[in-house]
Amino acid sequence: MNFVQPIRDQEIIDGIKIHLKETNPRNYILFVVGIYTGLRISDILQLKVGDVKKDRISLRETKTQKLKSMAIHPKLKAILKSYLVDKQDHEYLIKSRKGKNKPIKREMAYKILRAVADEFDLESIGCHTMRKTFGYHFHKQTNNSEMLREIFNHSDVSITRKYIGVEQDTIDEAIFKLKI
Repeated sequence: MNFVQPIRDQEIIDGIKIHLKETNPRNYILFVVGIYTGLRISDILQLKVGDVKKDRISLRETKTQKLKSMAIHPKLKAILKSYLVDKQDHEYLIKSRKGKNKPIKREMAYKILRAVADEFDLESIGCHTMRKTFGYHFHKQTNNSEMLREIFNHSDVSITRKYIGVEQDTIDEAIFKLKI
């Protein structure tokens, strides 16, 4: 398994959003749900339209089986509102073109993100990149590792900091400041 990184550069994130919005609305929704919620890809793919019409997303995490409830960011709410206009509550949010009402598979989500990575010349990108991007920017803006640990259901803050790449950023900054 490759170790994926968050997307640290806000301009690249904005470019990806514009690109996906113009080329494929479903893929755009996949990306923005990922970066605004920090949910695992397995949980994003199980979301149905009715799950995101409220002010909160409530679900049982696929990996941990823990119940999770989170507020929907106002920007994400606005994006979803226009996307959901002609969709019914029972439909999957990230719907496959194959079958009547099935979500895309994890492998397809990976292909979508790899295509984005190629388009924007990014390395170390995969399905966890969206979750890590959420975590990285949440941490940078709040400097609250403990709250992020709680959001991610990690057992220790050090795991969270390593997961989102801030430990490596701190090490890199220290190396660059070194005077010999």
